[in-house]
Amino acid sequence: MNVLFIITDQQRADHMGCAGNPILKTPNIDSIGNDGVMFTNAFVANPMCMPNRATLLTGLYPNMHGLRSNGINLPLNVPTITQTLQKRGYHTINVGKMHLQFHFPPFRRKSKAAEITQYWLADEIGDNPIRENFPIPYYGFDEVEIVLGHGDHCAGHYTDWLEERAPHHVKSIKELFKKGYPVFQSIMHKTELSEELFPTTYVTERTIAFLERYARGDYGTKPFFMHCSYPDPHHPVCPPGRYYEMYKPEDIALPPSFNDIKNLYEHKFLGQFLKKPVFRGALVRESTEEEVRNFIALTYGAISMIDHGVGEILAYLEKLGLADNTMVIFTSDHGDLMGDHGLVLKGPTPFNGILHVPLLWKVPGLTKTAISDSLVSSIDIPKTILNLLSIKEKLQPPDMQGYDITPILKDPNKKVRNCCLIEEDEEVGPHQVRLRHLITERYKITLYEDLRDYGDIFDRKNDPDELHNLWYEDKELRYNLVNELFHENLKAQSRYPHRESLT
Repeated sequence: MNVLFIITDQQRADHMGCAGNPILKTPNIDSIGNDGVMFTNAFVANPMCMPNRATLLTGLYPNMHGLRSNGINLPLNVPTITQTLQKRGYHTINVGKMHLQFHFPPFRRKSKAAEITQYWLADEIGDNPIRENFPIPYYGFDEVEIVLGHGDHCAGHYTDWLEERAPHHVKSIKELFKKGYPVFQSIMHKTELSEELFPTTYVTERTIAFLERYARGDYGTKPFFMHCSYPDPHHPVCPPGRYYEMYKPEDIALPPSFNDIKNLYEHKFLGQFLKKPVFRGALVRESTEEEVRNFIALTYGAISMIDHGVGEILAYLEKLGLADNTMVIFTSDHGDLMGDHGLVLKGPTPFNGILHVPLLWKVPGLTKTAISDSLVSSIDIPKTILNLLSIKEKLQPPDMQGYDITPILKDPNKKVRNCCLIEEDEEVGPHQVRLRHLITERYKITLYEDLRDYGDIFDRKNDPDELHNLWYEDKELRYNLVNELFHENLKAQSRYPHRESLT
């Protein structure tokens, strides 16, 4: 069976029509749930791009695979599921964002990365592992057509594609990156790119081009693993053409928790970041009503454009006769606060908006149209893919830590885990913070490094807007949740290097 793995960047679980969103329309994404399972309780293993994307490829928690915070390369010696699939005769390809190596210039000159945006835009590349020096296979991918960045501020192979169509735009992108990393400069704007030139279109077009090559027989009898990765709706949000005004800010309702911001200034952990925001354009910060309404409206536009692309890809699967033998997975690497508690973007917070992600999974001949409220973690996805492809455990990457959720795909009422552990390490400027979250069927608890005798506990059933911290109100509940988190955290900790001798 083939695998089409579609992933977006920074998309909340409630930003889909099938999730009950009253304004946003995503009919094509929703259609994956036709003869497929929509998971309503899918959570990340880490709420930042790089760590969670590495988990999706390795089946390991960040403390195990080593990419525990943005700005760290995934070690090349860590086994990936794509390497396993290569060995079992699969053709593996990525189109779009990967983010397994850092995008920023390094702290030290000797540090290299194949995904440094400025290097890709430079006239002289030297010995940098980019463009013609790009290392293939790359973490087990036979083919890579990469997009670096977000919105209309993108580089990589996308830039070569854009150069053929509109070279003046490439010049503008180069000038922009000379001023710094654009993601820190704004969270939304109006783009000069047309729909036809936008990175979303590139990802859709190049994914379809692969499917056409495959159907033509260019890869022989090999099955494929396609990693189709849209860099949106991550900020800066700037959907082109009709998508820019598709949703009106005045139609956007503010989250019920929007006015909770005044209480957060007294929060023992978050207060410091609100009073002195770090990387204001990139990480969690206070917002205004006007900004939140505009930000959500433009995010909806970006998602609608992605939805159109997903529809084209799914149509080609059908047209080329591949749909009956291709499992389709749709998810995102993390969410966004989008005005929850008066905050926007992502970053170290205890709130659901960044931890809860969409997950739709369709397996021909196995799944039926269903909704499951069973707890699932992104760390479960790689192991489940390999098991669905009948790859024996001894041939899978060693030490994978996720659960096989195939029983839920067969019967959405099944449960395979009673909680989800979420690791979060952040190193931003002088701040080094470490959080651990645990989500159970009923509750969520967050603990903070160096903050003793304090945490956040929310009743997921009776307090979905997370406005009432139960930490001081129920000592027995607190004890039980702290105890559970402690033991889950112990199980997740690295057991590397492996023992080599008896003594």
